[in-house]
Amino acid sequence: MSDTHGLYDPRLAQALHGSDVILHAGDVGSPEVLDQLRLIAPVHAVRGNVDGPNEGWPPSLTITLGGVTIHVVHILTAAQSDLSKWAHSTPTSAKLPMPAERLLCAFDPAVEVVIFGHSHSPCLFSMGGVMWVNPGSAGPRRFKLPRTCARLEITGNSIAASVRSLDGRTQGLPERIEVRRKEAAR
Repeated sequence: MSDTHGLYDPRLAQALHGSDVILHAGDVGSPEVLDQLRLIAPVHAVRGNVDGPNEGWPPSLTITLGGVTIHVVHILTAAQSDLSKWAHSTPTSAKLPMPAERLLCAFDPAVEVVIFGHSHSPCLFSMGGVMWVNPGSAGPRRFKLPRTCARLEITGNSIAASVRSLDGRTQGLPERIEVRRKEAAR
């Protein structure tokens, strides 16, 4: 999840029910949001651009869950629109454009999932052997965008992600994606 901006929506309890862990990609807005989320599952959060450094949240986090290495950051060094364009215009086996290659080089090669926020616009895609997940904003509605969070499921050979609506708006939400785990692809 990302971009709560100090709002804990009680519908998150249902949307995140059964989660083993919650990853928050910044703009938490208030430690109380994380306190509420901890009632659902353990929480790991990173600092967003509206969060102060005094909260103690790191600017990014790399964590391994279920054998999958996940990198969580609030703002990427490339625009989400560029990432989406690169992912949708490059066949799986083709070489990525140089800016996409540079972005991928910024991450540990073991990373299989990058979770990010900031834009408030949910997206799910695969590029360069990495799943990219922006869960959208679970905070106050802004920019006429739906309020959402995402669910990541790790199974034996695959990683799947889906976006969940918090306000009932499902039109235009990204479709569920599933990719083979790097270990399974070898």
